[in-house]
Amino acid sequence: MGSVRAMASTRLAYLSYVRAVGSTKTLAGAGCSVCCRRRLCSSSSRLQSCMPAWVIDQYGPNGVLRFTDEIPVPAINFASEVMIKVCAASLNPLDISMRGGYGAKLLKLRRDPMSVMDSDSEFPLILGRDVSGVVVDCGSGVTHFAPGDEVWAAVPPWKQGSLAEFVTLTEYEVSHKPKLLSHTEAASIPYVAATALSALVNAGGLCRDNCSNKRVLITGGSGGVGTFSIQLLKAWGAHVTVTCSHNAEGLVRGLGADEVVDYMAGDVAAQLDMMEKFDVILDNVGGETEQWALSLLKPWSGAKYVTLVTPFLLNTDSMGLLDGIVRSGFTLHNKAIQNIISNGVFYRWGFYAPDGPALDEISKLVDAGKILPVVEAQFPFTQVPQAFQKLEQGHARGKTVVRVADEDEDLPQAEENVDDGYREAAEPEQARETLKPH
Repeated sequence: MGSVRAMASTRLAYLSYVRAVGSTKTLAGAGCSVCCRRRLCSSSSRLQSCMPAWVIDQYGPNGVLRFTDEIPVPAINFASEVMIKVCAASLNPLDISMRGGYGAKLLKLRRDPMSVMDSDSEFPLILGRDVSGVVVDCGSGVTHFAPGDEVWAAVPPWKQGSLAEFVTLTEYEVSHKPKLLSHTEAASIPYVAATALSALVNAGGLCRDNCSNKRVLITGGSGGVGTFSIQLLKAWGAHVTVTCSHNAEGLVRGLGADEVVDYMAGDVAAQLDMMEKFDVILDNVGGETEQWALSLLKPWSGAKYVTLVTPFLLNTDSMGLLDGIVRSGFTLHNKAIQNIISNGVFYRWGFYAPDGPALDEISKLVDAGKILPVVEAQFPFTQVPQAFQKLEQGHARGKTVVRVADEDEDLPQAEENVDDGYREAAEPEQARETLKPH
C-alpha cells in the first residue's frame, strides 16, 4: 500500500472529478464570541429558551414531519453532558424506519423506563442520527471538550436527534471533528462509522493489525456504511470485494474496492462463487442474501458472516418486548449453531454502538487522507422533507446531508482554520440542482 500522501492524492483526484457542488466556506471568518451557558443563543446575546426543529408527533409517512420553532432547548442534566449547536446533520435509512415507528417499543423504554405506559410520551420526536457542530456548553464533569470546540458525533436512536438547532450528548459519545472537513462533509460520517466499526470489529473480529491479506465481501457497497467500510478496510490493508449496481462501480472503485460485482448483471451468487473464498462478509442488504452468501466464506477457518439487517426491533415491535427479545435470541442462536456445525463459519448480527473514542481514531484517518466523505446530496434546513424523499428513493451513492446552519453564520470561532484545498466530496451530477419545497 502506497504512502498516505499518494493515497490521498489519488482519491482526491477521483472525488474532485465526481464532485457536484463547490467547496464550502471556512469558519475562519466567524467572529462571534462563545456563549457559555445553554440558554444563550450562540449567534446573539438574547435569552433563548426554544429552538427550531423538525419533529414528528406520530409515526407515519413523510407527511408527519413538522417544522416548529417552539421546541425547548435541551438542558444539560448530567455533569458528563455537552450541548452542541448543530451545523449539519445527515440522514440514514434508520431515520426513515424510525419515522414509521420502527423500534418504537424498545427505544421508548430506553428513553424513559418510567413512561412505558404512556402512549404519547416519545412525542414530539426529533430524528437525525449524525451531527457536526460546535460545543456551546459543558457539564461540570466534562474534561475533553470546551465551548468553541468543533465536534462530530453519532446520536443514539434513543435520544432526541440532530434535526434541530441544538443537541445534547455525553462527552463519551462526542469526538473532535476532523480539521480538514467542513461541517457538511463531517456530518456524513459518524453514524455509518460507528455502525461499520461495531460490525467489522466487534462482530467481525477485524482490526488494523489483522486485516492484511484478509478477503472481505461487502454487499450493498455504495451506501453510507458500504462506502465508509471500503475505505476503512483498505486503510487497514484488506482485500475488498463489493456488490453494487453498474452505475456505482466508478464510485466504489475510486474509494479503493479491489473487485466489483454488478448485482444486476446475472446471478450475483454465481459470479462471487467463482472467486476465492472470503474471510468476512458484511451484509448491508439482508433478505435472501444470507441464503447464498454464507457458502462464500472459507470453511473451518474462523470466517464470519455479519449482517446489519436483523429482525430484532421488528420482533419487539410486533411481538412485544419480552417475546420479541426471546424470539430474536432464539433465531440468532439457532443460525449460529447451524452454521458453525455445518461448515465452521460464524453467523453474527451487527448493531450500531455509540463510541466517541472510536471516532477519534476515524478523525485521524480522515486527516491523514485515508477516509474521505461521500456526500450524494445536500439540502437546506428548510427542505428536510425533500431530503427524506431523496433518501427514500433508494440506490444511495453515499450520504444525504442537511445544512442546519450555514457555515458563514455567527458560530463560536474554532481555534484552527480549515484547509479548503481538502474539501472534496463525491456527489453525483444530479445533486447540483437544488430541490424546491412543496
